[in-house]
Amino acid sequence: MKAFVVIATKGRAKETYILLDYLTRQTLMPSHIIVVGSEPRDVDDLDKHPLASEGKISILLSKAGLTIQRNAGLDALASHVESLLPNDWFVVFFDDDFRPATNWLENAAMAMQGWQELAGLTGHVLADGVKSEFGISEQDAQNYLSGVKAPRSHCSNSTEIKVLQGLYGCNMAFRGSVANSSRFDENLPLYGWQEDYDFANRAQRHGTIALVPTCKGVHLGASSGRTSGVRFGYSQIANPIYLVKKGTMSWRKAGVLMSKNIAANLTQTLAGVRIKDFPGRLRGNLRASIHLLSGKLDPLHVLEI
Repeated sequence: MKAFVVIATKGRAKETYILLDYLTRQTLMPSHIIVVGSEPRDVDDLDKHPLASEGKISILLSKAGLTIQRNAGLDALASHVESLLPNDWFVVFFDDDFRPATNWLENAAMAMQGWQELAGLTGHVLADGVKSEFGISEQDAQNYLSGVKAPRSHCSNSTEIKVLQGLYGCNMAFRGSVANSSRFDENLPLYGWQEDYDFANRAQRHGTIALVPTCKGVHLGASSGRTSGVRFGYSQIANPIYLVKKGTMSWRKAGVLMSKNIAANLTQTLAGVRIKDFPGRLRGNLRASIHLLSGKLDPLHVLEI
């Protein structure tokens, strides 16, 4: 199978360049890579990468927003796959701060070929900087990938394939049939929190989605390029409720997500943790809760904050 990669990036040209380095070392080389930024500085110097001189990269600009940028990548991908059958290719979405093992794409292709019902997959995240105050350094990412450091506890820790209801957006792949017919929901703006769960849930119309543990990688959890704390906190409430009403998330799942995030934001605020804007997130949670009670709750309101 042919592998294609879409990278949506915001404020992380350096991190994206390093991800391109990782892609040059894949045992299954991507047939083409599409990088989508929102302004020139997002893609600064990426045209100087060796893959660009080989014609392996398309660099685009679109309106800002993870869902918008990923959709722009999917639209641009169409011309590269028009002669291929849907089962002959797949597209991978990597966050710009994700670091895949050298056989990530090869193992994804093997999983797709060996399991015809598999519509989408996510990999085993060995360590996730989003769950820590300082993120993960590039050197530590290499240490996790090489086995020098043992994997951290994570929801994707598994030695066996697991059928899921949603995938983790920092590293996920979808069969061509999904990419041809589906787009990310642009009503989830900016950081697009839970856009991965929504897209993957809809992909189940085409088959099973699963965790494939042989696709290993590390998510640095870089803080640059993130949306503001207040906006993110608003999305932590607005987006799950929107998806419940849309029918791609259960009330139980949404309730767990919201309660965990409110509790974490409150705890970290009281503890004085300032590495991430937990007080801002808490204010965003409160604003969204007020909008919920008044009937004004809408994910797009973050654009007005």
